Amino acid sequence: MAYDERLADSVRAYLAEHTSLEVEEKAMFGGIAFLVDGKMCINVGDDQLMCRFDPQKTEEYNNRRGVQPMIMRGKLLDGYCYVDPEGYKNKEDFEFWINTCLDYNPLAKVSKKRKAK
Repeated sequence: MAYDERLADSVRAYLAEHTSLEVEEKAMFGGIAFLVDGKMCINVGDDQLMCRFDPQKTEEYNNRRGVQPMIMRGKLLDGYCYVDPEGYKNKEDFEFWINTCLDYNPLAKVSKKRKAK
């Protein structure tokens, strides 16, 4: 599991400082996911953030600087994107993405647990 430790520390510190929610960390998507209320909220990979947000804002957010749409099995995955360093390098952009994910979290559905094989 390779992920940017400094970026993960920044996300961890922001969440601890700006929310009273219980945050769980879990290895997911080849990085470290920050789950809020049992739901994937934001993920840190090599040097990218993987963000979960209101699917109705996919087109708007995919046009922001440093954003790469999330494509899975050849299909655009609404409500998710990758954000490269140029899209979160300044404080305002970093906070925008984390707050966007936190704002959507109460509306997000909990993923169904897969049965162990």
